[in-house]
Amino acid sequence: MKGVSKLEIYGLLGVVKLFINYCRTKFYCRSARLIRFPIEVRGKKYINFGSQLTTGVNCRIEAYPFFKKNTIIKFGHNIEINDYVHIAGINSISIGNNVLIASRVYISDIQHGCFSGNDTHDKPSSIPKERKLNSAPVTIEDNVWIGEGAVVLKGITIGKGSIVGANAVITKDIPENSIVAGIPAKVLKKYNEKTGRWEKQL
Repeated sequence: MKGVSKLEIYGLLGVVKLFINYCRTKFYCRSARLIRFPIEVRGKKYINFGSQLTTGVNCRIEAYPFFKKNTIIKFGHNIEINDYVHIAGINSISIGNNVLIASRVYISDIQHGCFSGNDTHDKPSSIPKERKLNSAPVTIEDNVWIGEGAVVLKGITIGKGSIVGANAVITKDIPENSIVAGIPAKVLKKYNEKTGRWEKQL
């Protein structure tokens, strides 16, 4: 917000907290812009924090090397994550450049159990936490905006320039330059490069 000082927005105590968090950020993850503590990170060595990452408070980022021993969660450049975001990966979660993620968003490439109907599917009588984990990569491309409370499930690609509405549940791929909302999420509008307009989809 041009012309508005941090003091006006955050107040004196808020500015002091920002400064403390900035100093802690440079000690914890030098490539990040600002991490607001507290934050919970599990499997830090399997996470590439990219450059100029900003987080809100109480975010939880988890990378578990069950399947591989290299990078599992990869952030791009200039990503902003707001409060209480939960990202959990065991396979591959890739978040592109200039992505904005609102508060209380859940992104995961994991599912407890298999429910596809084949011979290896889990039964309702099995204990949920003991079901075999399965996973499929999640890709969030550049310039995506994910609204408050949205859920991104395993095996999903969100195309560049797309907008995900608040509380949407993403169960299938989202084309680039789309606006989606709902449970499960559906494409409401797509950007037409020729007309320069967001157009409703039937």
